[in-house]
Amino acid sequence: MQLSMALANAADSGGSDEQLMLDYAAGDSGAFEQLYLKHKGPLYRYFVRQIGDRPLAEDLYQETWSRVIKAAAGYQPQAKFTTWLYRIAHNLLVDHVRAVKPVDLFTEVQTDNDSPDIGADEGEPGVSLEEEQKAGLLKECVSLLPQVQKEAFLLNCETGFPARVIAEIVGVSLEASKSRIRYAYQSLKECVASKWEASRE
Repeated sequence: MQLSMALANAADSGGSDEQLMLDYAAGDSGAFEQLYLKHKGPLYRYFVRQIGDRPLAEDLYQETWSRVIKAAAGYQPQAKFTTWLYRIAHNLLVDHVRAVKPVDLFTEVQTDNDSPDIGADEGEPGVSLEEEQKAGLLKECVSLLPQVQKEAFLLNCETGFPARVIAEIVGVSLEASKSRIRYAYQSLKECVASKWEASRE
């Protein structure tokens, strides 16, 4: 625990992610460890939430870091490290989804509805039974989203990336990115409401 905290503090004081990656490319293995500790949790959840298959998510997660290591020698900080990292992860996910469910990759719907309040996380202390049930319904509804919308939602909601960064990661226009986020939130709002009403009947 103390080692992890020390590494995290070193990462905060030792420069940006981009500089840490450059340091790793120059032979500093400690710089890579700092990057790994900082990003391992969100990156792993990125795969788990979208795939729902932990062994496969673990494989894609490990392959992402493997590609980071292989690309280190030629790394150029033309974009933020997180954008570059998640672009690698996105490309691996796309390869998987294309093999399993290709139509979803091209599902695109335009909408201008606002984002709903998605509620609290399931199992969080102090969360009411109703909120817990709705959190469970939300997870179910997220699994039903088309892949492009699911990814946009998870990158925006869980990872905190704005539409502009998501557009860079997945390789689409800013408007397409905004559209995916808006439609995902609207679909989830309607799905949770519908399932909640059905459960109360």
